[in-house]
Amino acid sequence: MAAAHFIPPQIQDNPNGWGPNQIPEQFKDMPYQPFSKDVRLGKVSDWTGSTYQDKRYLGKYNSAFGGGSQYAYYHEEDESTFQLVDTSRVQKPVYQRRGKLFQQNRQRRDRERRQQQTQANMQVLTKTQKNRERDRQRLLKKWQKQFGKQMQENRSKMPIRNRDASVQIKDDWVVVEEMDFPRLSKLNLPDIKESEDLVTCGSMEFYDKSYDRVTTKNEKRLKRINRIFHKVTTTDDPIIRQLAKTQGNVFATDAILATMMCCPRSSYSWDVVVQRVGNKLFFDKRDDSDFDLLTVSETATEPPQEDGSASINSPRSLALEATFINHNFSQQVLRMNEEKYSFEKPNPFVQGEDDTEVASVGYRYRKWDLGNEIVLIARTEHDAVTYGPNNEIQFMNIKALNEWDSRFSGGVDWRSRLDTQRGAVLATELKNNSCKLAKWTVSALLAGSDQIKFGYVSRLHQKDTAKHVLLGTQQFKPVEFASQINLNMDNAWGILRCIVDTCMKLKEGKYLIMKDPNKPVVRIYDIPDHTFESDEDDDEEDSDDDDDSDDDDDSSTDDEGEK
Repeated sequence: MAAAHFIPPQIQDNPNGWGPNQIPEQFKDMPYQPFSKDVRLGKVSDWTGSTYQDKRYLGKYNSAFGGGSQYAYYHEEDESTFQLVDTSRVQKPVYQRRGKLFQQNRQRRDRERRQQQTQANMQVLTKTQKNRERDRQRLLKKWQKQFGKQMQENRSKMPIRNRDASVQIKDDWVVVEEMDFPRLSKLNLPDIKESEDLVTCGSMEFYDKSYDRVTTKNEKRLKRINRIFHKVTTTDDPIIRQLAKTQGNVFATDAILATMMCCPRSSYSWDVVVQRVGNKLFFDKRDDSDFDLLTVSETATEPPQEDGSASINSPRSLALEATFINHNFSQQVLRMNEEKYSFEKPNPFVQGEDDTEVASVGYRYRKWDLGNEIVLIARTEHDAVTYGPNNEIQFMNIKALNEWDSRFSGGVDWRSRLDTQRGAVLATELKNNSCKLAKWTVSALLAGSDQIKFGYVSRLHQKDTAKHVLLGTQQFKPVEFASQINLNMDNAWGILRCIVDTCMKLKEGKYLIMKDPNKPVVRIYDIPDHTFESDEDDDEEDSDDDDDSDDDDDSSTDDEGEK
């Protein structure tokens, strides 16, 4: 039997590279496209491409690994349901689901019990309280739906409540202008000329430099010092009334100017009354307002919440505490009952009181030319004086930063960090009280103070708001401190000029500038002329008319406007 004959294949030798050097005869006219082993092959031909009118199927057989490949192929729709692995969810037997069922039943019973308790409480509430409770429940359901389990985990962290406006807006008040903070932050008024002193009044005591050596190791108790602080508004100032007759057309105090110039940093609501009399503007604060109270943690990430007026850490309680601390600290650090530095004229607001009962203060009535025939006259203040390096007199503003509870105000404990990491403490204060520090700095710059002194005051005990200790002091030059806190005075002057120009375009009358309590917006309202006037003012006007008095200092704001 003959053996099978083996015919060896023809081997092509390619001396210049890898692979065949010519295409075999039987494959010469066939289409060919090179591919690697990881490229999947598509269909050989597509006879259905033109039948698909839907654009979603136009590229059905295009390869993901190379555009225009004739071998591209995607699975047909009928093949999409076929999978080698079963990914469907397996139902657990009843005995394994029993724990979850019991948990769901317990949650349902707790929910029903809370609803019954709420309904029982609703029966004894007033109509207003019922409406508030319904709104709270509706809002709570919305949050639970939006945040799910996170809401239950953070139940103790209630969201920020809507703040109340500084004054109740009446229905007949008309909004004449609205200015948003992003627009105000872009304003600039450079090259403001140096101010000119018109009148200087009052007397100041010298700063006691021994307080510069206070540390957390030798802290000092804050004393209660009973002295009178005059916070007189613009139109009640007899010197401003006198100056308004001959010069200037815009009048204000440094506190009012600082509030308006730093308004983009503010979060709480505030208001200023504007009176346009002829071509003159008078910026005033309301008699019964909280304008002179100092805010606490206003710009913090989690500001204090309004937990009722009885809470020691509510915004108003903290504001009263901070104002109390500032008044006492600014007088305690002075060399009382010793030599004083007096200006040319006495304090214009001392009427019958003993001079020792009045707080140390010096007033400078200064004039600025803002251009375009706008001349500003403002009353500015110094708190104390001290001797400089060359034994010259330097004017000083004294302020106090207060710690109320480190757990809720940045987590920086002053007693452990103040001596070694004072920069971290100050940085936290700059974050939490940006607006307050900016207003203090602007007031010092307007007054021309040489120094601004900060005291770090903390509660003796976290639950006691009546006893405080001084842990340290720190001083800056106002110009240098302004650059540290990114306070641009060109922008501050630009904001003030924008507000003044807006008010100058309005007709004569009374207006209210108010910061919206929950939005970064300042609005100007047109209000009736007799708004915010008390009965005492009316009585004074009547008595002035009966006595035929010509004394400008005792006349009311409206009388001054008519004159």
